Amino acid sequence: MSHRRTSTLATDDDVLAELGINPELNRRIGAFGNFAISFSVICILAGGMSLFGFGMSHGGPVVMLGTWAGIGFFTLLVGLSLADVVSAYPTSGGPYFMADKLGGPHWGWATGWLNFLGLLGAIAGIDYGAAAFAGAFVQMQWGITPTTGTTMLLFGVILLVHGLLNSAGVRLVTVLNSISVWWQLAGVTVIVGSLTLAPAKHQSASFVFTHFHNDTGFSPLYVVLVGALLAGYTFCGYDASAHVAEETTNAQMSAPKGIVRSIWVSWVAGFVLLAGMLFAVQDYTATQNTATGVPPAQIFLDVLGASGAKALLLVVIVAMLFCGNAEVAACSRMVYAFSRSRALWGWQSWRSVNARTKTPTRAVWLSVVVPFLLALPALWSPAAYGAITAINAVGMIPAYGIPVFLALKKGRHYQPGPWSLRRWRRPIAVIAVAYVVVITFVFCLPQSKPITADSFNYAGVTLAIALLFAWGTWLTRGKKSYQLTAGRTAQPGEALLTQNERF
Repeated sequence: MSHRRTSTLATDDDVLAELGINPELNRRIGAFGNFAISFSVICILAGGMSLFGFGMSHGGPVVMLGTWAGIGFFTLLVGLSLADVVSAYPTSGGPYFMADKLGGPHWGWATGWLNFLGLLGAIAGIDYGAAAFAGAFVQMQWGITPTTGTTMLLFGVILLVHGLLNSAGVRLVTVLNSISVWWQLAGVTVIVGSLTLAPAKHQSASFVFTHFHNDTGFSPLYVVLVGALLAGYTFCGYDASAHVAEETTNAQMSAPKGIVRSIWVSWVAGFVLLAGMLFAVQDYTATQNTATGVPPAQIFLDVLGASGAKALLLVVIVAMLFCGNAEVAACSRMVYAFSRSRALWGWQSWRSVNARTKTPTRAVWLSVVVPFLLALPALWSPAAYGAITAINAVGMIPAYGIPVFLALKKGRHYQPGPWSLRRWRRPIAVIAVAYVVVITFVFCLPQSKPITADSFNYAGVTLAIALLFAWGTWLTRGKKSYQLTAGRTAQPGEALLTQNERF
């Protein structure tokens, strides 16, 4: 049984020591930097733009904006509940560490694998998306039509750059994340401002806020559910604030605040971005069927011409690159922490920390190599690639909900940190957990008719395989090797509890 709780005046390293962790990483991230990494990973310019075409087909403007407002609200409730638990357990392990402490090692193991696979799928999706947008830019600039091969090559280069940047140390990553915040906010302002002030026709408010468009073959009510995935997929990744908690000063306050701020700022800015784009649509059908393959690029072309379109597309691409770099940072810390608990094969290697940079460099490179391998099926089958990267949302969202559920289950025995929802914890957590269950189910629904091998939504299959994998590896390996705080070394005169003694 875990002994709890530290005072708000305790140092960050005292908190880790009480949790059974020996501090190894460099605390160079402040409150803004912690917020910046989650905001960079959510990245409305990545999710909002890459899924814009999906939204146009799955309900159109009214569903895009309506579900953005609704999903953003429920995501904020999940974020508030998760932030409460992060304040109590501010470690690089994030959700899996919390789940272990609150529910036992089997919960930690399952949550860890969902979170880990979700992070890998997120990197694959984000950086491959950046490569696809870069291909659209190349086509506009030089008339070169991108192929799956060239996109894959560019994807590999992007991953390589992200590996190098993250290997340089947390200070550089923090600077880049801070720039990313202002880049995204300025980017939204420039995009919406340019499209609004351009001398081109604009859609009416009635069109933007009430027009419904359905190309799926499903009923309108069903399409509203599926159309919510534009926002559902975008509002992921705010656990990054937890994963860098061991590198954040005053982590018990800064990390939970980072989660909550990243969500509400993204919520507001994303709504403005989507509305601005929808007001600027010139020809709905032509935008959907654009030769660029990227509907937002067609809107830029129609309203601003080639030069303006290329400039705005570069704004989006750079934001995506910032996003992918931040995701690699978050994933590498998860790899480091999970390996510290002896959960991954070769854990001795992945948990090592570079003596000069105080960065888990080997974990960084694992976090870029595996996503590249995950994306390779795109060379032969987009459906296969989609099936693999679908683990992003269906892995990460449940991983956020599990610690919240376990804290709720503990009731009065749960001991919060200094950042707490207090009397609001229970009602908010109940709604948050219910939302996680519903949105995970929606992630797995078919998204268009006819349902074929290429159009089938493999998210449910991917989630089932991930859960079976976690269960199987727990039985064959986890019970024997997994130890939440295995990486900690005992201090003089101190005896650490073994796994069996803890539970």
